[in-house]
Amino acid sequence: MFSSEQIQNALKAVHYPGYSRDVVSFGMVQEISTADGRVKVVLQLPSTNSETAQKIKADAERALNALPGMSHLTVEVRHPVAAATTPGNILTEENKIPGVKHVIAVASGKGGVGKSTCAANLACALRHLSAKVGLLDCDIYGPSIPLMMGVTDKPTISASSRLVPPVAHGVKVMSIGLLMEGDQPVIWRGPMIAKTIHQFLMVFEWGELDFLLVDLPPGTGDAQLSLCQTVALDGGIIISTPQEASLGVVRKGIEMFKKVNVPILGIVENMSYLITPNGDRMEIFGHGGGQVESARQKIPFLGEVPFFIEIREGGDRGKPIVAASPNHAASRVFIQIAGSLRKQFP
Repeated sequence: MFSSEQIQNALKAVHYPGYSRDVVSFGMVQEISTADGRVKVVLQLPSTNSETAQKIKADAERALNALPGMSHLTVEVRHPVAAATTPGNILTEENKIPGVKHVIAVASGKGGVGKSTCAANLACALRHLSAKVGLLDCDIYGPSIPLMMGVTDKPTISASSRLVPPVAHGVKVMSIGLLMEGDQPVIWRGPMIAKTIHQFLMVFEWGELDFLLVDLPPGTGDAQLSLCQTVALDGGIIISTPQEASLGVVRKGIEMFKKVNVPILGIVENMSYLITPNGDRMEIFGHGGGQVESARQKIPFLGEVPFFIEIREGGDRGKPIVAASPNHAASRVFIQIAGSLRKQFP
């Protein structure tokens, strides 16, 4: 007799064609029955492509038949009903960005935890590891990536009449801040935000990228939902500080990603501690909360970023510490976290 958990674990080896994610993380496993020693699995696909269905069915049967003692197996693949819609990570060719291998959201439950700082430095760290990287600022109301990456150039037009993001420190960068004049505020309702995010992802010519990092605004609002409904995310990173006030809303961010079938790649604990000039360690916001929460949620803990004045100075100057001084202790932390991310996408 097999358990549902055994079946799900076996199905994690079945990837949706063209994506690095498996059918379980995409929420395609609709039914698992193990009654009377007979195993039945129902997979609900978001696509009507028959070749895709045949491949997934064959891969699922191969993975499940490899389980010792499997004898009576039925794998049923269902196509979407024409009038049906599925919230969240819907997989079609329309919501896959041409040339982009992996799209990763960088999120936080609340503001002020250094999410954009981490996003900028992680983008530079991935570039340092020889990956082709893009960074999209989806914080429509408070874009800070242009300042942190030192970008002032507006997008250019390609030969195919598509907008091309400018490049800073080897990273392709796009933000609403590059389209606005001076300190002009963005005063938009939800539909405008959704339309803008769709254009940033699908209208811009990102070219060949290994990773596109998407810096989300804090919280669980329009921008987050629009992103999840526009493109199939390969995962999300949660940025937190150690104290409970931050971790409490981190849990909301984790639940948001779960509801839209986005796997959580891990938690980064920012502002983890401070080393004083005399060598003492000060844990201003407490310490270890991110690691404890990772263990509780059974998701990876990617690392802890200490206080370094050079991190703040680099962001203010438009030269992230990883790009300006890759051998600095702060840079080594971000590069280590970037390396952990890369291992999740062999």
